Amino acid sequence: MVKDTLQTVGKTVLLKGWVNSIRSHGKISFIDLRDRSGLIQVFVAGPINLKPETVIAVVGKVSLRPEKLINPKLLTGKIELQSESIEVLSPCRELPLPIDTDGCNIDETVRLKYRYLDLRRPRLQRNLKVRSDYIQACREYLFQQDFLEIETPILTKSTPEGSRDFIVPSRNYPGNFFALPQSPQQYKQLLMTAGFERYFQIARCFRDEDPRADRAFEHTQLDLEMSFVEREEVMALMEKTITYALEKIGAKIKIKPFPVFTYKEAMEKFKADKFDLRTEKDKKNNLLALAWVIEFPFFEKKPDGNWTFTHNPFSRPIPEHESMLLKKQKIGQIITTQYDLICNGLEVGGGSLRSYQPEMLRAVFEILGHPPAKIKSQFGHMLEAFTYGTPPHGGCAHGFERLLMSYLGEDYIREVQAFPQTGSGRTSVMDAPSPVDPEQLQELQLKISR
Repeated sequence: MVKDTLQTVGKTVLLKGWVNSIRSHGKISFIDLRDRSGLIQVFVAGPINLKPETVIAVVGKVSLRPEKLINPKLLTGKIELQSESIEVLSPCRELPLPIDTDGCNIDETVRLKYRYLDLRRPRLQRNLKVRSDYIQACREYLFQQDFLEIETPILTKSTPEGSRDFIVPSRNYPGNFFALPQSPQQYKQLLMTAGFERYFQIARCFRDEDPRADRAFEHTQLDLEMSFVEREEVMALMEKTITYALEKIGAKIKIKPFPVFTYKEAMEKFKADKFDLRTEKDKKNNLLALAWVIEFPFFEKKPDGNWTFTHNPFSRPIPEHESMLLKKQKIGQIITTQYDLICNGLEVGGGSLRSYQPEMLRAVFEILGHPPAKIKSQFGHMLEAFTYGTPPHGGCAHGFERLLMSYLGEDYIREVQAFPQTGSGRTSVMDAPSPVDPEQLQELQLKISR
């Protein structure tokens, strides 16, 4: 790799990478060769006929540059590679978009059509490396805390969890459908029933919501669940994980420990439950201001006069309001154990203590107006599981892409994802959604009605 050449002065080496740029001076030429570790200047005796972004292999001797030609802005600025042979491994034709800028002024559709080229930008290379390092740091900390990383299914059951499901038709059971998970909520609670006590995963989540700057059809979150815990224990564990991971990638946090506001305090002070605690100086210094919001109303009225949940139906009310829930009294006054995590005005996480007693979860769905048959059909598996000795438990999901947006100074979630959807909900590179072969529809026993 390019970075390793610093230890090979005077030796002949083989380097492979992309032609980042070319400077021709008649009888001599220079190539800036790039791989994922950096750039190195390659000296060529004579003219060269290469296009930028061509992939080449260069054999040559690593030499010190004359002192007056040292480039202090480059990691390898004190050396160069004196080429002996150059082999073209993969030529590059004329690029459909420039990749030597930050890309922010290029049409989104073009950028995502050629995302494999767009991703060559140093800004996006940095973003995805930071993302990888952040995830690795989260894993490190949670393994130190005796957590197990466990995957939960991608093909699951469609249940009302707050957003529209993406559904997948079943070939073996015509007329029936899987759903892609909005979150691992039910499975992670079932893992607590199974006795694992400390679970986490880097979970893919799918929600059929209209995309916007900080929201997409699919996102990734750090998801964890713990048994035999109180609210403050879960919040503290997630806070320590995030702090460890942020500081590992070089981020600076404005206030530690994170301040805590009740929902009532937040609405009175900030007029919103998502707020930015930074000053202008903090923004210039790229500080991250994180805070918790707690004690949300469990339910709120819909325009039709019926009740809906504010966060998710699996939350547990605060202890002093459990009897109100079970009796379905003073519904609008019931407070949930939900906690949200805010960073620089964005919601970046949330969780709660969970219902683990069947009568409590059933009461929630009854308040929401679900008839007994629907409750059994959609959530009977949870209600039954809770009759087999489920421990008290709670958890938190941390959508780290929004957090990294804030840290990296990006305005759009797609800038921290490798192959995101466009703002109109189409995929990168591949043209989807798109029609499928009629034979596939026939095999699934589906017909398109227009």
